[in-house]
Amino acid sequence: MTEPLSILLIGSGGREHALAWAIAKSPLCGKLFIAPGNPGTAQHGENRPELPVSDHAAVVAFCRAENIGLVVVGPEAPLVAGLVDDLTAAGIPAFGPTRAAAQLEGSKGFTKDLCAEHDIPTAAFARFTALEPALAYLRERAAPIVVKADGLAAGKGVTVAESLPEAEAAVRAILDGSEGGALVIEECLFGEEASFFALCDGTRAIPIGTAQDHKRVHDGDRGPNTGGMGAYSPASIVTPEIAAEVMTRIIAPTLKGMAARGTPFAGILYAGLMLTAEGPKLIEYNTRFGDPEAQVLMPRLTGDLVPALLAAARGDLSGVAIGFDDARAALAVVMAAQGYPGPVTRGSEIRGTESAGDDTVVVFHAGTRREGARLLADGGRVLAVTALGASVREAQERAYAAVARIDWPEGFFRSDIGSREVAREAASGD
Repeated sequence: MTEPLSILLIGSGGREHALAWAIAKSPLCGKLFIAPGNPGTAQHGENRPELPVSDHAAVVAFCRAENIGLVVVGPEAPLVAGLVDDLTAAGIPAFGPTRAAAQLEGSKGFTKDLCAEHDIPTAAFARFTALEPALAYLRERAAPIVVKADGLAAGKGVTVAESLPEAEAAVRAILDGSEGGALVIEECLFGEEASFFALCDGTRAIPIGTAQDHKRVHDGDRGPNTGGMGAYSPASIVTPEIAAEVMTRIIAPTLKGMAARGTPFAGILYAGLMLTAEGPKLIEYNTRFGDPEAQVLMPRLTGDLVPALLAAARGDLSGVAIGFDDARAALAVVMAAQGYPGPVTRGSEIRGTESAGDDTVVVFHAGTRREGARLLADGGRVLAVTALGASVREAQERAYAAVARIDWPEGFFRSDIGSREVAREAASGD
C-alpha cells in the first residue's frame, strides 16, 4: 500500500472546504494543510493563513519543508498565475492545469478561438479590444445578446443584455478608458444550463458528474449574476445520451486541441453548457471544481478522491475509476451577506452551524472567520448548507430545514434552489 501523503490544498472558499472534507477521508491523506483555509477547513486539517499563495517560491519552500506529496489548487487565480508550473518545475506533484492550459478559463477569447478551430459547438461570437468596433458590432445585432469580459471575473463578468443600451453599458464598463481590456460578444443561446465535470490527465478524460447552479441572486432567477447561490447534483436533464455527446463533441476535441497546441490540459475541466434545441453547446470553461458545485459533488463521492487527483497530476488516469452515488442527490443552499453581490458588511455573528449538520447535512464554510469562540461573516457568500437525499426534493427539504436552524439575521438566501428539478421529479412520478 502506498504510504500516506502530506497534502497541501490551496484556497479559502466553500469549494476548498468541500475538497478538504473529501481529501481528509482518504487513507492516502496523512497530514492535510490548507492555505489560507477557513474555519470549516480547520475541522479537517491544519490551516496555514500565513503562507502567501501568490508567492510561488514561498509555496515551493513550504512544500519542501513539509515533504508535501501532492498540492491541490482550488481557485482559478493561482492556476492562471502559473502555480502548477512552478510546483512541477520544483518536482512537486500538483493537481491542476498549467498557466497555458488554464487559459481555457483565463481567456474567454482563447476558448472561443479553440472552439472555432476544432468545431466545438458554441455560440457565434466576435472578440474586441477597442470600444468603437465593439459598439458598432452591437448595433448590427439584436438583443438579447451576451457581453463577457475576457479574463477572470469570479463568475460575475457576464452580462446577458436584454436591450441595446444595456449591452452598450456592459461594453463600456469593460473597454471605455481601460488599457488592455478585452471582451467577447456572443449570441444569446436559449435552453437550460447545466454543469458537466471531467477529470483529465492531458490526453484522457473521465466524466465525474453533473450539476445545476443558480447564478442569479434572487428567487425566480432574477437580479444580477453571482458566483452561485446554490446548486444540486445530479442534473437529470443531462441524460446519458447528452453526456456521451458532450464527451464526444466538446470534451474530447478540447483535449485534442490543447495537446496539439503543446499545452495539454490536466485537472478538472468544468464545462458550462446550454442544452439547446440543436444539442449541447459550450457556454464557457472553468479549469477547476465549481463553487458551489463542489459542495454537491463531494458528498455524492463513493470512491477515494486522492488517488484520482494524484493520477491526474502524474498524467496517467489509466485504470482510475471515480464514482458517485447515483441513488442519492445533493443540494446546497448558499447563505450570503446582505448586499451581495455588491459591497457587504463583515463581522456579523453566525450561530447554530454546529447544530445544523447531521449525517445527511454538511455546512460548508466560505466567507467566515473565527473571533475566539464566535463565528463571524467575512465575505459575500458565507455558507453552503448541503444536504443529501434519495431525491432532489428530499435533499431540498433537508437543506432548508438546516438553514432554518442557523441564526444569522444579517444573511439571506434563495428559497427556490432545485425547484425546477423537484418539479421534474414530480412530473415523472419519482
